[in-house]
Amino acid sequence: MAVSSCSFYPRVFNAYSSFECRSDPDFSGARVGDKPRVGSTRRVTASSFCTGGIVGGGLSSLIFRFPPNFVRQLSIKARRNCSNIGVAQIVAASWSNGPASGSPSSAAAAAAQAAATAVPVADDVAIVEGCIDNGSVQIGGSDNSMTSFLSSDGSITVHAGERLGRGIVTDAITTPVVNTSAYFFKKTQELIDFKEKRHQSFEYGRYGNPTTVVAEEKISALEGAESTLIMASGMCASTVMLMALVPAGGHVVTTTDCYRKTRIFIETILPKMGISATVIDPADVAGLEAALNKNKVSLFFTESPTNPFLRCVDIEKVTKLCHCKGALVCIDGTFATPLNQKALALGADLVLHSATKFIGGHNDVLAGCISGSEKLVTEIRTLHHILGGTLNPNAAYLIIRGMKTLHLRVQQQNSTALRMAKVLEAHPRVRRVYYPGLSSHPEHEIAKKQMTGFGGVVSFEVDGDLMTTIKFVDALKIPYIAPSFGGCESIVDQPAIMSYWDLSQAERRKYGIEDNLVRFSFGVEDFEDLKADVLQALESI
Repeated sequence: MAVSSCSFYPRVFNAYSSFECRSDPDFSGARVGDKPRVGSTRRVTASSFCTGGIVGGGLSSLIFRFPPNFVRQLSIKARRNCSNIGVAQIVAASWSNGPASGSPSSAAAAAAQAAATAVPVADDVAIVEGCIDNGSVQIGGSDNSMTSFLSSDGSITVHAGERLGRGIVTDAITTPVVNTSAYFFKKTQELIDFKEKRHQSFEYGRYGNPTTVVAEEKISALEGAESTLIMASGMCASTVMLMALVPAGGHVVTTTDCYRKTRIFIETILPKMGISATVIDPADVAGLEAALNKNKVSLFFTESPTNPFLRCVDIEKVTKLCHCKGALVCIDGTFATPLNQKALALGADLVLHSATKFIGGHNDVLAGCISGSEKLVTEIRTLHHILGGTLNPNAAYLIIRGMKTLHLRVQQQNSTALRMAKVLEAHPRVRRVYYPGLSSHPEHEIAKKQMTGFGGVVSFEVDGDLMTTIKFVDALKIPYIAPSFGGCESIVDQPAIMSYWDLSQAERRKYGIEDNLVRFSFGVEDFEDLKADVLQALESI
C-alpha cells in the first residue's frame, strides 16, 4: 500500500510517541540454511518517519507492526466498519533492507514540523509528526517485549504478523469475513471490564461476529427494526423464536397453509413442552377471535403470503386483535421480502425470514433472521446463545453480498411473476393460478393494501393428474427441479412429491395439496425466455 509524501496535517494516533517497524528479511546475502532474522527491529521516532531516512525509500521497505489491542481502541462502530481485528496486514511492496535515501528538503521538514506543533493533542493520544492522513492506514505502537518467544519457525508460523499486532484496512469496499471462534483480551482487567459492561468487545463466536453484525444491521435498517438476530436457517429462527416467547402452558395460533416443517414443530414438538396450538384458515378472523377468547394466547405466528398457496393475512387487523388480548404477532414474510411488505410498520411485533430465499438470493447459503424490538429480540437471542444454530461468518458475507442486489432482483421477479401469472391464468391447460397479484386471488385486496409488489413465486394447478404434471415439469428446460425459491435461477417443484410424498393422496388433500399442484419460483432470467419455456412445456402435455 503506497503512502504519498508528507504534505498535509498530521495524523493523530493512539498513545505512543513512536512506533516500531520490523525490517523485511534480507535473503540476498544469507547462507543456505540460515534463518531470516524476523525478531530484529529498529525503532523509528515519529519525526524521523517523514524527515529521516524512511520517506526517501518509501514505506515499501517496512512492515508495520500493531499492538494486539489496537482494534479494541476503536469505537464499536468503527470496528464493525473495518471488520474487527486481523482482516489484513499492511505489507511491503518491495524487499529492501538497505538505508533509505532522498530525504525531503529541510524546508519541507520544517513545514512538517510546524504543522505538527500547530495541531492540538488530546491527553490520551500522540502525534506521528508531519504525516499525511490518507484515511486508510492506521498506525499504532507495538509491544516489542513479546518478540523473544518467536524463536522457532513453528512459533513464527503461528504468531508472526498477528500476536504481536496487526494492521487494519479500513477502506475496503466489501465487508471482510472475520473467521474466528473466539476473541482475546489483552489483560484480565480488560476481560473484567467487558463482563461488567465497561468495555465493548466480542467474546465467543456463538455470541457474535463482526461480519454477522453487518448483516443484522442491514436487515434491521431494511425492516425498520430496532434489532435483528440472524441464525443458521429459517427453521432455526422459527423454532428458537417459538421456544423463547411461548412459555410452558402457553398457547399458539397459526394458519393451515404454511411451511410443513413449521407445522410439524408446532403440532408435535411444542406439545411436549406443554404448549398447545390452534390452527385456523389465513382469512378466518372470527376463528382468531375465538381462539383469543378461549385460550391464553401467547403468540399468533403466520406466514403472509403463505406457502404454497400465497394466502395473505390482514396484518394490521390481526395485530390489533391480538394486542387487545396481550398476544404477540410474528409474521413470516419470506415470500414477500422486506421490499414488498413492511410487517413491523403494519403493527406486527416481529418479522421473520428464511434469508436462504430472496434475501440471500443466489441459492448458495442457508440463513434465517428475526427482526423487531430490542426487548423481544434480546429474549430470543438469549436462548439462541444457549441452543446454538450460529450463522457462519462466511454465510453472513453471502447474505450481505446478496442483499446488495435484492431490490434489482425483486423488481425483476415481481414483474416476471405477475406477467406469467396472467399468462398461466389464461392458458387452457392450467386449471387454477394462486398469486396475490391477480384479482381472482381471495386476498387480492388485502395484498394490494399491504404489499408494494406480490413476489416472485406463482403456484398453479395443471389440468391433469400426477403423471401429467410430472410430464409438464420434466418438459421445462430453464428451471431447476429443487425444493427452494427466491434465487436468481428459476426453480420448479410439485409439492405433492417434493414436500408431501411420504403422505397418502388422501392425507395430502387434507392440506389442500393436489397431485397437479406446481410451485414455480421465477428467477431473474429474461421474461420472454421463461414464457416460451413454460408455454412449450404446457403444449407437451
